Amino acid sequence: MTDLYQIADTSGILSPGLLFYADLIRQNLARAVELVGDPSRLCLHVKTHKCPEIVKLERSYGITKHKCATIAEAEMVAQCGAADALISYPIVGPNVQRLVALVKAYPATRFAALVDHPLSAQMLSDAMSKAGLVLDVLMDVDVGHHRTGIAPGPEAIALYEQMNRLSGLRTVGLHVYDGHNNQANFVERETETLKQFNPALKLRETLSVKGLPTPRLIAGGTPTFPIYARMTIPGLECSPGTLVLHDHGYGAKFADLKTFTPAALLLTRVISRPTPTRVTFDLGNKAVASDPGPGKRLILLDVPAHEQVLQNEEHLGIETPHASQFKPGDEVLAIPTHVCPTVALHRYAYVIEAGRLVGTWAITGRDRVLSV
Repeated sequence: MTDLYQIADTSGILSPGLLFYADLIRQNLARAVELVGDPSRLCLHVKTHKCPEIVKLERSYGITKHKCATIAEAEMVAQCGAADALISYPIVGPNVQRLVALVKAYPATRFAALVDHPLSAQMLSDAMSKAGLVLDVLMDVDVGHHRTGIAPGPEAIALYEQMNRLSGLRTVGLHVYDGHNNQANFVERETETLKQFNPALKLRETLSVKGLPTPRLIAGGTPTFPIYARMTIPGLECSPGTLVLHDHGYGAKFADLKTFTPAALLLTRVISRPTPTRVTFDLGNKAVASDPGPGKRLILLDVPAHEQVLQNEEHLGIETPHASQFKPGDEVLAIPTHVCPTVALHRYAYVIEAGRLVGTWAITGRDRVLSV
């Protein structure tokens, strides 16, 4: 695998440094389009890369719809001239007025938000109506994750009817996120996904019978993407995010995602050899996501038998009988276990193309606020 990540000259890369392999990102995007059959069926989540240049790359593959976790990510997408941006996060408090400002500032982008509670619907309606705007809204349907959303049933029907009546809102469908369906075995994952998705489909059918518009049905993340990608349901859009950059966590767990390749790595250097069996790198938890447990946050490439025994803010220590092979300044590449929060720890990524450093790309969406 390491040959895939060779860099001719690393002298321009500060460590710890985030690397984006542009050729591999393109390969992952092409694979996503191939699996789903039509780029219009993709609503890729930008929360993984948070990068304008990748939004532009996605557009070159015909992908024009984007899912966002924050208002800042949605603004980043709009700044790229994207046609469609869904904020898949409840909008409350001061963020309601921020959303109004966002819609006003970028009229060329069609924004959408999620609703899962009558009060949320009313707050958005009041703000948009007062501003003379109309906002697309989707109902967030909880199929078992129990993080956000409303369960299919009478209350969901009543909420959708309310959303459809409110001024300033345009009801455009349903959103279903099933992040809890992450079984390693594909058959088990598919079985649970379909079982839990069916009530959402029945809800959509009920709403349609009542004459309510439900043109869009946005569903899933990366683990369930191969399942939804094969469906031929009208209006169904798949919304994976991680697969654009991919990571060790999903790569190791899901055999059916092996066709995607980790495209975001970290370059680290040896900074100390404090004991005969200890090697210390400049790759602390300020540079790689720490939500995986200690010792499981990254994979060091081309480092023989070793154990990660220490990680602090700026240090990563390993124990290995092969420590004598390493000296201060030696470079090692690492694949993060969880790429999304890893990317958020860096202001920019070094871009590698055809084995050479060709520039940097800003991680604009890591900030909570851009201009609104």
